[in-house]
Amino acid sequence: MVVVTGAFGYIGKYITRVLLDQGERVRTITTHPEKSNPFGSSVDAFQYDFDKPELLVKHLKGAHTLYNTYWVRFPYDGLTFEDAIRNTEILFSSARTAGIRKIVHISVTNASTDSPLPYYSGKGRQELLLASSGLNYSIVRPTLVFGKEDILVNNIGWLIRHFPLFPIFGNGKYRLQPVFVGDLARIAVDAATLSSGTVVDAIGPETYTFNDFISLIVTKLRAKCRPVHVSPKFGIACGRIIGLMVGDVVLTSNELRGLMDNYLTSDQIPNGETRFAEWLEENRDHLGTEYSSEIQRHFRWRHIS
Repeated sequence: MVVVTGAFGYIGKYITRVLLDQGERVRTITTHPEKSNPFGSSVDAFQYDFDKPELLVKHLKGAHTLYNTYWVRFPYDGLTFEDAIRNTEILFSSARTAGIRKIVHISVTNASTDSPLPYYSGKGRQELLLASSGLNYSIVRPTLVFGKEDILVNNIGWLIRHFPLFPIFGNGKYRLQPVFVGDLARIAVDAATLSSGTVVDAIGPETYTFNDFISLIVTKLRAKCRPVHVSPKFGIACGRIIGLMVGDVVLTSNELRGLMDNYLTSDQIPNGETRFAEWLEENRDHLGTEYSSEIQRHFRWRHIS
């Protein structure tokens, strides 16, 4: 028995598929256990219950490994990064009480408590909590994750399909190394066998400048959109206007700063196998055809038809 947090979500779903294919029994702890279960009777779902740690311990009992994907992309609806840190501490403490033998934690490249960006410093604090938990653990740090259920890359495609111009912040020469979500899942499951304290980045085989990344998407989608260079402040302002139109947060200043400061790259040897260019060629007919709302997916999902 293993436990995956958020198995009905994005990364957690792919990790769960790998585990089920390997014959593991899987249980999930999730914010919305009443959501449609894509795994049917193969996966039992339970509430996070951060305010009732004794129930969280019960949900974790009997499992040997916890795959943790829990975090928040941005503060919203009263949930802050500080709340997410507190909840993480409760989760790790409950795992220790329940007898979990190993935690595989999904973080992000360049996570650090010293980072000036709250998203990345919060991820660094999560890692620090894990290191001091007394449990065996491995940490997997992905770069920009892409896949069919992805929000960020999909919405880049949506903007390119629906607007005549696409803003590139600054000179666009900053780099990213996108990793396929299926490769990340494999890397995460393999990390359960690594020695305690191991930190491994999950990195795709290609490196792009942001200029080249956007140009590739425009070309593959055969869109008439033209990339234009704008100041970061103007780009964020445009993103807020579009966010008001779609009722979502399109891009945060944290995400933009992290992108421009090359946070989505790694010095480690790439361990992902799927090339973004090839995946894009195979999936161009559906990428960006509909807008994917972060807020609807995580906070207002009951209103999605």
